[in-house]
Amino acid sequence: MVSSKGSSKQTSGEASQLIDRRITELADWRGAMLARVRDLIKQADPEVVEEWKWRGVPVWSHAGIICTGETYKAAVKLTFAKGASLPDPNGLFNASLDGNARRAIDIHEGDEIDEAAFKALIRAALALNGSKKKR
Repeated sequence: MVSSKGSSKQTSGEASQLIDRRITELADWRGAMLARVRDLIKQADPEVVEEWKWRGVPVWSHAGIICTGETYKAAVKLTFAKGASLPDPNGLFNASLDGNARRAIDIHEGDEIDEAAFKALIRAALALNGSKKKR
């Protein structure tokens, strides 16, 4: 049995099951939105690795963390580990704008996601992670 309070020691399959469970447990717009962004992340990067870290935070990685998907009462927050270094021509980032490294997208009930811009942001994060590994 995998504990949802465990560390990052889960396999990707176990982490995916925990993310599935989180989506089901939410049973409201937040679960639907988390499922939607998860699908968009997988479309943008079919080789993305799902992880479950920090006592229950979904994390998507490929050559480093791309983003996390936290859920709060009023928002789904997607935090990009290296967001400050990413181009954001469509202005998706709307939170954590003062940090030196991270940037976040807070999605509230009723918000629409610019799917093409979001997938481009995922691909930019993936490219940045890849460029750091080659150095």
